[in-house]
Amino acid sequence: MKSFLMQSPLFLEHDTGNHVENAGRLAAIFRRLEGLDWTSLPPRQALDSEIELVHTASVTEVLALITADGGGWADGDTFVSPRSLEVARMAVGGGLRLIEEVWAAKGQGFALVRPPGHHALPDRSMGFCLYSNIAIAAVYAQQKLGIERVFVLDWDVHHGNGTQGCLVDHPSIPFVSFHQWPLYPGSGWYDERGLGNLYNLPLPAGCGDAEYLFALQLLVKPLLERHQPQLLLVSAGYDAHSSDPLGSMGISSAGFGQMAAALAEWCPSAARVGFLEGGYHPQALAQSVEATSPRPLPCPQNF
Repeated sequence: MKSFLMQSPLFLEHDTGNHVENAGRLAAIFRRLEGLDWTSLPPRQALDSEIELVHTASVTEVLALITADGGGWADGDTFVSPRSLEVARMAVGGGLRLIEEVWAAKGQGFALVRPPGHHALPDRSMGFCLYSNIAIAAVYAQQKLGIERVFVLDWDVHHGNGTQGCLVDHPSIPFVSFHQWPLYPGSGWYDERGLGNLYNLPLPAGCGDAEYLFALQLLVKPLLERHQPQLLLVSAGYDAHSSDPLGSMGISSAGFGQMAAALAEWCPSAARVGFLEGGYHPQALAQSVEATSPRPLPCPQNF
């Protein structure tokens, strides 16, 4: 299966200074992945019409005002530098280009982009995220590429409230989120079902490899069997790692690799694409991304 990586030094130019979501995260991954067997793709800038598949025009208008003023805060957590809007548009467009290439090859890929996206709501940026990269990609895949069965999974330690908000009116796109509870942003309880396409699994602090693998088998595997996705998109946040400073979970880097291997085993014919989300311990983040690379660890047989 051909493997593609969306990457560019441009994504380092979303300059957040000493913010926990900073360019050093991506630089650590670049160093770790050097030499792996990926086909590297350059990004392209997203069109307004593509961004507005899930966002109101006001999101871009607000970001443009902040960047024109030399940068500032979109909310209490989300810093915007003078080049952030340009970089965010490239992150969205890069994800769309990656989807196109992966779909054409029936392969797999990873969007090694920032800023992340899964907290960005339809009408505003929040939680380190400017645009909902993965939600735009999911709707684009259906509406522009004609991929009927698209499935989105989020294993970031935080609930993907932005992705959920962007997909709540798209009942044909299932969205599953595993996340620590309670934790920012405070959403993602079981009863948030949308039009029947939302599946939230809040988990207590301290869950590790075994619990996450069990949850995958208990919830995700039956859903994959039911929906038979042609395209599987993963919001790949690594802040549920045992070393991460923003979560209190216990997944190992190898555990992330085993989760990726399980998805590959259960969806052998689906095109698969990961989108980088959280992960704030640079070494653990880089190791975990490598573990979910084109040569992931084998799927455990007894879980």
